[in-house]
Amino acid sequence: MNPPAVDIAPDEPAQIRARLDALGLDGIFDVHTHFLPERMLDKVWAYFDSAGPLTGRAWPIAYRHSEEERLRVLRALGVRHFTALTYPHKPGMAAWLNQWGAEFAADKPDCLQSATFYPEPGAGDYVREAIEAGARIFKAHVQVGDYDPNSPLLDPVWEVLSESRTPLVIHSGHGPAPGRFTGPAGMETLLGRYPDLVLIVAHMGLPDYARFLDLAEKYDGVHLDTTMAFTAFTEAATPFPVSELPRLEALGERVLFGSDFPNIPYPYLEAVDAILGLSIGLGLGDDWARGVLYGNAARLFGMSSA
Repeated sequence: MNPPAVDIAPDEPAQIRARLDALGLDGIFDVHTHFLPERMLDKVWAYFDSAGPLTGRAWPIAYRHSEEERLRVLRALGVRHFTALTYPHKPGMAAWLNQWGAEFAADKPDCLQSATFYPEPGAGDYVREAIEAGARIFKAHVQVGDYDPNSPLLDPVWEVLSESRTPLVIHSGHGPAPGRFTGPAGMETLLGRYPDLVLIVAHMGLPDYARFLDLAEKYDGVHLDTTMAFTAFTEAATPFPVSELPRLEALGERVLFGSDFPNIPYPYLEAVDAILGLSIGLGLGDDWARGVLYGNAARLFGMSSA
């Protein structure tokens, strides 16, 4: 049985539009959205449907729609650029996911062609091939993949990504539940070996916010995405320390908006309002919010400002 549906206001797009207008923004650049082959997405949704015992609370999928409808909704919400992040959980999946990602993005100019990898022989070769075929962003999920990011099998991958400076969204934090290889220690080791990597740390690295802020301060290529961070859902369990807000403000250009659409247990508007709550309620300012919601990612990916 699926969890209860999320209560989404019918005028959600209009509410988001009003907030963007107040900031002088044409739209949102969301670096952390998921589109997957249908059978794989069904399994992901089944995982979240049963996530209650893992997280201690229900995790309903807010936007449980067909692919066509999800694309329509995301665009209606004001998202001008988005990703189709995929991630394998075993060998032999990544190359065909990369092919799927290329085909998915081919007729969607607002989607950054997305790719992935797994620690396996030949990973460096198919990562290079994906970049040559147009991939602009990669996704790594240390928790789901259950692998050591410092595995020798991944060294060719890190070399290619470092050389090309291709951004990588990496879920390496312990949230929502720790894995064998999650946590900041693995990233500290990895960046010590490959300091030129352009990493986008998913979910701000929660719950170890401070140590991932340390990495962003130390390495110019480290960015943080806001996916699920600062929302009421996440703040109830792993609140962002108020004492770290000055560091977050100082890193402004390397904080990027992410949502986890469609797999969020609340309306998209709440993710937008979480950023505005920081800019208005906690004084980080409109310029900071404009950068997070669009400008910082546009700069990273070489696109025009909104």
